[in-house]
Amino acid sequence: QHKKACKQRAAELKDEQLYGQGHERPEGDFCPICTLPIPFPMDEHSCSMACCMKRICIGCSLAAQKRGMLDCAFCRIPFSDNDADNLAMIKARVQKKDPDAIHFLGQNYFHGQMGVQKDIRKAVELTEDAAELGSIG
Repeated sequence: QHKKACKQRAAELKDEQLYGQGHERPEGDFCPICTLPIPFPMDEHSCSMACCMKRICIGCSLAAQKRGMLDCAFCRIPFSDNDADNLAMIKARVQKKDPDAIHFLGQNYFHGQMGVQKDIRKAVELTEDAAELGSIG
């Protein structure tokens, strides 16, 4: 009787260990302001800032706007409605080898957004560079 109970408990512990693995979310899935996980789908519940390349949850963004902040809730740089200004900020971060900025620029080349011409080859090259620098985007 005791051996059977021990074997069953050992199997339960093994299942807990097995099923408990792989559920960690990467650092970029958490809001840098409130530190809460951003719900899925993340694109609907957060916004990416071109100035600092941080993904901020909608709650923190709205709270900042309610307080009268009309700039980035994380780095306080004023928003720009101009794609050229945003692209310049992103390219400045790319020059500094920011993997998230490189990945973001690659996505813009892939989709032909923010005033860049659609270029799949350049998008793949940038995405590979970002991955080599540690981007998991």
